[in-house]
Amino acid sequence: MAEGTATEAIVGGLTLALAVGFVVYAAQGTGLSAGAGGAYPLTASFRSAEGVAVGSDVRLAGVRIGTVSGLGLNRETFRADLTVAIEQGVSVPEDSAIAISSEGLLGGSFVEILPGGSPFNLAPGDEIVDTQGALSLLGLLAQFISTAGDE
Repeated sequence: MAEGTATEAIVGGLTLALAVGFVVYAAQGTGLSAGAGGAYPLTASFRSAEGVAVGSDVRLAGVRIGTVSGLGLNRETFRADLTVAIEQGVSVPEDSAIAISSEGLLGGSFVEILPGGSPFNLAPGDEIVDTQGALSLLGLLAQFISTAGDE
């Protein structure tokens, strides 16, 4: 009987370790890791934030510099309000633009910061005004087919 109890304890311990591993993996994937404290927030408002979710990458020159930390609908303007957490030590010029880009036809979406040339940088909590929302590939395809059919 003691042998069965020891086996149950080992299996229970392995199950618990596996569950903790999944929780840590999920926290890192959604940007909830402990390293998030070394970041500062910036906001932006998009016409369409399709394909982006909390935890999506924020990139500058193709390099990951942060994550999307908040996404919600502004009920007054009917636009998607996005909050990004940018790593400390990365300065973003105040005349920069922010766009939602795609990694390809089958790839996911990410947020791209297109740096401006201003000598002044955005402060934590500032808003990036120049935004470019997500392009709908299905909408572009439908427009192409419609245009091709007219010719």
